[in-house]
Amino acid sequence: MPSSTSQHFRVVLMLVLANVYWALSFPLIKAIAFEHQRLLPASGSWFITVCLLAPRFVLAAAIVAVWRRGALRGMTAREMRQGAGLALFATAGMLFQNDGLQYTAASTSAFLTQMYVIMIPLWVALRRRRLPPATIWVSCGLVLAGVAILARFDWRELHLGRGEVETLVSSVFFTGQILLLERAGFAGNRPIPVTFVMFVVEAVLSLTLVGVLLASRTPRLAEMPVLFTSAPWLGFTLALTLFCTVGAFTLMNTWQPRITATEAGLIYCVEPLLASLMALFLPGLFSLWAGFAYPNESVTIHLLIGGGLITAANVLIQLKPLPKP
Repeated sequence: MPSSTSQHFRVVLMLVLANVYWALSFPLIKAIAFEHQRLLPASGSWFITVCLLAPRFVLAAAIVAVWRRGALRGMTAREMRQGAGLALFATAGMLFQNDGLQYTAASTSAFLTQMYVIMIPLWVALRRRRLPPATIWVSCGLVLAGVAILARFDWRELHLGRGEVETLVSSVFFTGQILLLERAGFAGNRPIPVTFVMFVVEAVLSLTLVGVLLASRTPRLAEMPVLFTSAPWLGFTLALTLFCTVGAFTLMNTWQPRITATEAGLIYCVEPLLASLMALFLPGLFSLWAGFAYPNESVTIHLLIGGGLITAANVLIQLKPLPKP
């Protein structure tokens, strides 16, 4: 039987792999948005956002239904409730995150999303009426400082742009998603049925929003098929579905419940570092294929210092991981 240390290492490794997939989503989402705007220039940012979500979740639900159909037998009401709850939190979070990503850099969005690392231990402390250990507060402080440096927050003006504000709002909903996976009442749930229900509910919600926006503004429904004639749009969407949706959320729903939500939130801080590295070269490759202007990002002093502080917070918590209650 593997030791608790080796089991914990495996959990961390699987969640880091989920972070790799999520990191890929940041340049992919911006690339899809650029291609959508080129094909349907009358689209507003919110319409582009819901069109980013709907195909990935419809396709993700179909993939899981075929790939793991045996695991879906005997689905319980408790599994459906958890999947639906995760879908509500995740859909709201991704709506704000994806729209905000159109107004800020991919690396900045990735870092600002990590504000849930502060919200989770605060919520846990309030719920248990017990202060977290000192390492948690130090780690949270490092993350907060790193985010402030990365976003170049001006304490004199107290102002953030639309992209940054929407990304911070998305972090609130992602906090709820992470905490729901830790809820004791769902401890016996199987991850595949929960993930499938999550994708189905997200698909229904995003398709509903597409219909609402089509009914109220341009573009018209008859213009939508042009998206499916674009090889780059199809390719980017397929990659977003396979890696950043099916792969990432299956890993998250399977492995995160084995550790505390606080530790998981800190592990997820690896995501912005990976997203920043990918943003150094993937935009240029995507532009070369699709033919739009999406320049590579560059390494800045703010990125190095802010990212270094967030990385230090993650290393600190892993030196003494929290026990699972």
